[in-house]
Amino acid sequence: MSRLRRAFRMMPRLAAHIILSSDKTTGETTSHLTRLPKNDSLVIGYSHSTRLIKNISQIAGYVLCLLSSVSAFAAPPDSVRATYDIYKNGLKVEVKESYTRDKDRYALSSVWVPVGLLALAKPEKIFIDSSGLIGKQGLRPLRFDHRRELDKNRSSHAEFDWAGKQLILTHHAQRTVVALPDGTQDRLSAMYQFMFLPLQKAVTLDFPMTNGSKLDTYRYTVKHNQPLKVPAGEFKTIYLYSQAKPGERRTEIWLATQHHNLPCKMTVTEANGDQLTQVLSKLEVR
Repeated sequence: MSRLRRAFRMMPRLAAHIILSSDKTTGETTSHLTRLPKNDSLVIGYSHSTRLIKNISQIAGYVLCLLSSVSAFAAPPDSVRATYDIYKNGLKVEVKESYTRDKDRYALSSVWVPVGLLALAKPEKIFIDSSGLIGKQGLRPLRFDHRRELDKNRSSHAEFDWAGKQLILTHHAQRTVVALPDGTQDRLSAMYQFMFLPLQKAVTLDFPMTNGSKLDTYRYTVKHNQPLKVPAGEFKTIYLYSQAKPGERRTEIWLATQHHNLPCKMTVTEANGDQLTQVLSKLEVR
């Protein structure tokens, strides 16, 4: 009974996270962050469908489904240490990332270190940082920095003014101010925001993201139960792929469902066919 009470207490909080748009033909749902309900939309945790519950067995099924959803919403960890290997055109970069949570605040860092021939040809590290708040909808960035060790002119910076709904971008010493849509992430926080999203029944996912120099909206198709083997081990994954048009860059992301939907592989394919592959080699979650 205590588990059931916890489940029902969580319902309003889950409802604030995401809206699932129902597909009348397939019964599948589509996820959209922080949007008000529209026709044919179901907000998680709301009970407008109770008119369909006609007997005790249906109520039991509904409760079991709710409990299953709650178990899937295991609390995100307070600390993550991840190491990735990135390959492109025969060259390798090692990436060490850390995520830490301190109450309602988070800090993310990513350090890119060239390995092998690339280290000899261009021994330059790249530092990427993101920091901000943690709320009902997950990560809410306040500051993003992308810095090159040997070429500071190529650095990028973003400040998120949520109160004023403005995103301040600085790139090549030029400052640009654009509108800040709800749910916007930076390129680093976006990879850890998946920990806070209920993707179990989603078929599409879209969100705005900035790299410090511009703001774009990314839309992914979601596929479930995709097994994957990487150097860190074998994982059951959720597979996301961008709906790229001909001549556009295509992005694919695999999220480890046993580990809070943390990315375990990503590929970026350019319009000319060049491909960057990032795979998880080590993971420590606390």
